[in-house]
Amino acid sequence: MFFFKKSPEMPTPAEALPGRSRPLPTATHHFVNKRPLKGPYPEGLETAIFGLGCFWGAERKFWQTPGVWVTAVGYINGITPNPTYEETCTGLTGHAEAVLVVFDPAQVSYEQLLKLFWEIHDPTQGMRQGNDVGTTYRSGIYATSPAQKAAAEASRAAYDVALKANGYPPITTEIVEAPVFYFAEEYHQQYLAKNPNGYCALSGTGVSCPIGTGVTA
Repeated sequence: MFFFKKSPEMPTPAEALPGRSRPLPTATHHFVNKRPLKGPYPEGLETAIFGLGCFWGAERKFWQTPGVWVTAVGYINGITPNPTYEETCTGLTGHAEAVLVVFDPAQVSYEQLLKLFWEIHDPTQGMRQGNDVGTTYRSGIYATSPAQKAAAEASRAAYDVALKANGYPPITTEIVEAPVFYFAEEYHQQYLAKNPNGYCALSGTGVSCPIGTGVTA
């Protein structure tokens, strides 16, 4: 990930950059599996969106998961329309870096994706992940249906108990209905497939998430 000084505070609408009315140019197909990033997606597939720090390493974790049909990286839950990467790096767009995951629920459940999400990053760090500091690196789940939102909230409650039992502070992950997902520029898509030795600071807590094991909050 490129290194910019990022603000740990969310901007107000008055402070936010103006952005633009047109989407950014980006890749049309996934670099690894060649499937269309923006669809159309096959019937029966579902979409999930997660923010867990630098989206380069996070995306790789999801595209390597059996049952995931295609992934893409982008920006979500901010103020500025159609932001560029450089704009998000100022902290003045309000967006989080995020991964869009299109998956086949017959092969991998949303709960399994939630378990992966929780375990591959530290959701207690607020506006950062490790050495990556700023609002763009906050943890978030952006639900595309009421069922997803309910499942995400239940999993957060269960994992919060597990983390606190291991000495971690409360989870800071935001869970909201998915707003507009802005696809990032082409060079960010599947970045670690194009740059195998590229930067990835993704690191979990080592605490297992009990979702799917019969444990409830």
